[in-house]
Amino acid sequence: MRTRIPNGNLLEGPFLKNILLFSVPIIISSILQLLFNAADVIVVGRFAGKTALAAVGSTGSTINLIVNLCIGLSIGANVLVARYIGARDRAGVERAVHTAVLISIISGLLAGTALFFFAESLLTLLDTPATILGSAVSYLRAYAIGIPASIVYNFGTAILRAKGDTVRPLYFLVVAGIVNVVLNLILVIFFHLGAVGVGIATAAAQIVSAVLVILCLVHEESEVRLNPSRIRICKEEAIEMIKIGLPAGIQS
Repeated sequence: MRTRIPNGNLLEGPFLKNILLFSVPIIISSILQLLFNAADVIVVGRFAGKTALAAVGSTGSTINLIVNLCIGLSIGANVLVARYIGARDRAGVERAVHTAVLISIISGLLAGTALFFFAESLLTLLDTPATILGSAVSYLRAYAIGIPASIVYNFGTAILRAKGDTVRPLYFLVVAGIVNVVLNLILVIFFHLGAVGVGIATAAAQIVSAVLVILCLVHEESEVRLNPSRIRICKEEAIEMIKIGLPAGIQS
């Protein structure tokens, strides 16, 4: 049974079937990313008590904001790589892929650093109760460690989707989700780390997903193959990605 789009081309084969094969994994992936925080809430609520539960729950809107921003920013890479693939411009694809990866690393480090150092200010601005502020800050800072990996994953996924591959990114996210849940249980039940434990577990899961998608691109046999020695920012491609991705990120 065929489960992938023929040659990554939506115009080959039954159109409705191709659209479903392409879009359903994207929908599931988006839901899974948002469920990372939900899994944290469930584990601390069951095994760490009300204070830890309230601390993690209070960060939900902030986490959703960050996830949607990451997904929105990656749209710029997706559109540009897909445009070059459609034009059969292999040189353009190579420039776009390597530019996208470096942009994801830089933006991820900036976003993760900002969230780590401004976590308390942000949660205070959101009027987080003083009784749970400390735990909420610890959770958010632990989560911030995984932000660079999360952005790298989303950009890598955008590159794969540009060639019609939405299935492998979903597999990577499923693996990361399993890692998240297992580490949640270990760090909360056996190490009694509470809110910070689930934050560490989520960060570790995000790192796993990023490593998997990068390894996939490095070993990819198509035009989107990643060569670490060629990672650089090409000015024209970078500007185009930002012009497309930034408005999409803000809208999300």
